Amino acid sequence: MKLYYIPESCALAPQIVANEAGIPLEPVRVDFKTKTTQAGSDFFAINPKGYVPALALDDGEVLTENAAIVQYLADLKPEARLAPANGTLARVRLQEALNYIATEIHRGYSPLFNPTTPAQVREEASASLHKRYVLLDKQLAGRTYLFGDEFTAADAYLFVVTRWAEIVKLDLSGYANLKAFQKAVAARPAVKAAMKAQGLMAA
Repeated sequence: MKLYYIPESCALAPQIVANEAGIPLEPVRVDFKTKTTQAGSDFFAINPKGYVPALALDDGEVLTENAAIVQYLADLKPEARLAPANGTLARVRLQEALNYIATEIHRGYSPLFNPTTPAQVREEASASLHKRYVLLDKQLAGRTYLFGDEFTAADAYLFVVTRWAEIVKLDLSGYANLKAFQKAVAARPAVKAAMKAQGLMAA
């Protein structure tokens, strides 16, 4: 399978999940400005949405959207315990977390990446993210990961988008549990390997 990514994007999350599950992926870099792959292919022909991640399956199908891709990968190797079994309340809780991260955290960063965003809008976006992180910090109290001591696909996604705080200069120093979470996830071998695969760490 091929994973199309842009460095420092949310496409790091499925790479982490694949690594944790022992699933080999071929990372394919996409140029952010030209929307072409490193081989010169038109990325819109692969994913008409024009953004990453996109996971090209061996049969030619292409999956998009982080919440869908990380669950698909987790289900390929259920023994890795990156997602609870389908049909269980625990799985719905994982989906709840993935959707929250996608809509409230991931999307919340968008205005902060745009240099033309007015100051007032930036302040409002930052305040909104802080409200969301307050809840996550409480959830992480007494836990290593979102659901306890066991790492899941949701942890991979939260870790990746929270890394953006440093890029946009969003101060998260007041969230001790979140800070400990980021440190714990960053230390995982599969996470380090994923970052190396996408050029975020020296190989």
